[in-house]
Amino acid sequence: MFYGLSKIIKQLLPKQLFYRGLLIVALPIIILQITISIVFFDSLWIKTNIGMTRALVGEVKTFIDSYNKKDADKNFVENTFEEYLEIDVVYFENEKFYDKMNEKWYSPIDRSLRRELKSKNLNYWFDTSKFKNTVNLKIQSEDGYFEFFIPRERLTSTSVRIFALWITLPAMLIVAIAIIFLKNQTRPIKKLAEASRKFGRGENIDEFIPSGASEIRQAGFEFEKMRKRILRHLNQRTDMLSGISHDLRTPLTRMKLQLALIKDKNLIDRFSSDIDEMEKMLNEYLQFSSESNKEQTEEFEFNELIKSIIEKFNNSMIKFNGGKLFYFNGRKLSIKRCLNNLIENSSKFGNKIEINFQKLKSNILIIIDDNGPGIPINERENVFKPFYKIDKSRSEKSSSVGLGMSISSDIIRSHGGKIELSDSKLGGLRVVISLPF
Repeated sequence: MFYGLSKIIKQLLPKQLFYRGLLIVALPIIILQITISIVFFDSLWIKTNIGMTRALVGEVKTFIDSYNKKDADKNFVENTFEEYLEIDVVYFENEKFYDKMNEKWYSPIDRSLRRELKSKNLNYWFDTSKFKNTVNLKIQSEDGYFEFFIPRERLTSTSVRIFALWITLPAMLIVAIAIIFLKNQTRPIKKLAEASRKFGRGENIDEFIPSGASEIRQAGFEFEKMRKRILRHLNQRTDMLSGISHDLRTPLTRMKLQLALIKDKNLIDRFSSDIDEMEKMLNEYLQFSSESNKEQTEEFEFNELIKSIIEKFNNSMIKFNGGKLFYFNGRKLSIKRCLNNLIENSSKFGNKIEINFQKLKSNILIIIDDNGPGIPINERENVFKPFYKIDKSRSEKSSSVGLGMSISSDIIRSHGGKIELSDSKLGGLRVVISLPF
């Protein structure tokens, strides 16, 4: 029970820290305002209005009774009523009113006036909204009807406006101060989150300067130290692999030159094949260690990028189902390298490939299907590990060192996306890439 309630509350709560903080400040104020208003209206305003309405209806009834007496001085009664009670009255002799009732069910004044008039058994009609400061009341008499023009303050207390002003203005002031304070407090957190997001996606960021409360500044300092450590590690890895690759290329070049001097063609072909494979391995090592984080983001059209990759392959075996034009902001060369690796893998093990591009609400999907042998379920997580090979026969066929899938996965994750493997409708492997935008 409590778990279900907690889940519902979490769903209802705002996701952003600013709005959660504002809710913490504003909600008690709103509850307090409502409570005070209910107490005020119930115990003071409504009861006061009922008493004022009862007194007024009593005065009207007294006036009518005095006016209808046979020996009454009608002019005297009327003048006295108007002079002392400040109520204008007009008598329409031998007439009846047929006005449609304009009573408002939501108005406390209308409800209390109706209740008191009914209690006096009077045939009445009234309108409290026709005039701004006057209530129009008609009472049927024996030989005609009376029309009264009553000042609104005779029916309701004007203190409600002052009260509403007093409780509303301070509340609005408190909320305004809270908004300014929360914006200043959440701004450093948003800066830290934005810097983390950019760094996680491999974008270049300037040196982060922490600000805000001490806890936020501490988190900012630790983030900056972590960022520098990671960059230093990446640079060291790249420099090391680049150095190794450079050192290995020199003897490979010498071997190629020496092969040119050999007259045995079979021997030359065998050694040339081995040297070419070694060069390909070196290129994959460098590709894996390349500093893609230094590549600047740019806006490009995704469909055109996929089409440019497909052109390098046999178009007869690849079917592309593109969507509408969609411009994506990211590292174009890295994404191109990723898609090229995946399509190349599919072309090695299958002869039929289908690529689908879909734009969803907050992300895009690139789905690559092939009719190859697929990958066993228990191996699908392992293929994203560097240098991992599923089996020997595949390795021999693909002449790969097992870095293609790892590189592709790193590129997609650095853009905040994910890559998943599943069974294809074509009978082989399905690769699903999801990228947020």
